[in-house]
Amino acid sequence: MIDLLTGPFAEFAFMRRALAGCIALSLSAAPVGVFLTLRRMSLMSEAMSHAILPGAAVGFLIAGLSLPAMTLGGLAAGLAVAFLSSAVSRATVLREDASLGALYLLALASGVLMISARGTSVDLLHILFGTVLALDDSALLLLGGMAAATLLGLGLIYRPLVLECVDPLFLRSVSRASGPVHYAFVGLVVLNLVGGFAALGTLLAVGLMLLPAVSARFWADDISGLIPVAMAIGLVASVAGLLVSYYADLPSGPAIVLTAGALYLASMLLGARGGLFWRLFPARHLEA
Repeated sequence: MIDLLTGPFAEFAFMRRALAGCIALSLSAAPVGVFLTLRRMSLMSEAMSHAILPGAAVGFLIAGLSLPAMTLGGLAAGLAVAFLSSAVSRATVLREDASLGALYLLALASGVLMISARGTSVDLLHILFGTVLALDDSALLLLGGMAAATLLGLGLIYRPLVLECVDPLFLRSVSRASGPVHYAFVGLVVLNLVGGFAALGTLLAVGLMLLPAVSARFWADDISGLIPVAMAIGLVASVAGLLVSYYADLPSGPAIVLTAGALYLASMLLGARGGLFWRLFPARHLEA
């Protein structure tokens, strides 16, 4: 059994690199996903994962399948869409979710059009679904740097970010940090989506961000428990997904996300905090 679990990683360098990249994503994206769910912004991450596509497409057109070029382009495009949607919502009658929905659709369509016009179907699939097994040393350094920057950034804005999740009106009344904290958090979301894009592609980048976070809700009550549980679920999903993809000869990115989805279903059924099993068979109350 131990050989089955460790053999692929001990034998193949590309499996070790894929595991290292997924570990970095799990440690950085899962905490961001926890705050997204607490702020009821889960669908925003899905929209932003598509919004980075035109920037990645521009990087692809300039430098080919160069990860640094596509990463910089995706980061610029994601930040531009995020800040532009906020500006539109403040200047017009549209709410931020509506403006973001319109802008991300335009960004997705333009990105697919640019890649299709200059690349091949293989290039398009590579960008949309990622190649976690093809991560090289430069990609791992990039993912490690993003993870470190994310954890440092969350540490710096942790207290006002938690307060904004609990009572944003109170934070605005006692501090001017609400706006800067919001934009800093949006920047961390985009940063992690760009990191996820490097490994899982634009369509699946949000997988290791949201699924561990929503699964953790069934195991912990407060944020001090949600974050480490989400990280642990992301790590388990990464290892198990890579092993499933290796032994079943399946694409690694979808296997990792589906494994995280299976853990979400298991948490929803068996989780100690509101799992369906415990609701169907509630514990008996003590009687005097």
